[in-house]
Amino acid sequence: SDLIDREINGWTVDGTQPLAPNVLRRLVPTSYLSRDYQKDNQHLGLFIAYYSQQRAGESMHSPKHCLPGSGWEIWKHEPATLEVGLRRVEINEYFIQKSGERMLVLYWYQSRDRVIANEYLGKLLLIRDTVRDGETAGAIARITVADRPDVATDALGFSARIVQQMQACFRM
Repeated sequence: SDLIDREINGWTVDGTQPLAPNVLRRLVPTSYLSRDYQKDNQHLGLFIAYYSQQRAGESMHSPKHCLPGSGWEIWKHEPATLEVGLRRVEINEYFIQKSGERMLVLYWYQSRDRVIANEYLGKLLLIRDTVRDGETAGAIARITVADRPDVATDALGFSARIVQQMQACFRM
C-alpha cells in the first residue's frame, strides 16, 4: 500500500475502507488496498486486490457480476483506452445507477507483463503463463467515481497512474 501514492494528479487520500469480513472471505486476496481520494468536492474510490498465486479454474471477482448483486444496474459499458507511458491499454468502463445515484466504474486485471480488460482472456493467459514460467501473480483494480463528464476524464488519468504504479509493484 505504501507503493501506491497517497496523492495522484491532485487527488489526495481522504481515508481507507477496510473490507467487511464476509467480503474478505469471498475474495481471499493475498493483500488489498481500499482508499478514498478527494479532489475539490469530488470523491474517488480505489480498490486493488492482489493475488500472489492464481490457479486455473479460479478467478478474481468481476465487478460486472458483483455490482448487480449489490443492487446496482449497469446501464452502459464500453472499453476505455488509457495512455500509459508510450503504450495504450484498454480497460473496462461501466456506468451504473442505483436509487437515482449514477457512478462510473473503471476496472482492469493486471499482471507483471500486461493489463487486460477481459477476464476470459485473462484466464487463458493465466494458463499460458503458468505453463511457460509458473508466474501466476495478478491483481484487479477498480476505480469508482460520480458519473459526471468533468470527473470522467480525470478518473481515466488517475487510472493510468495506478497502472504505472501497480506495474512497478510487480517488478519488485
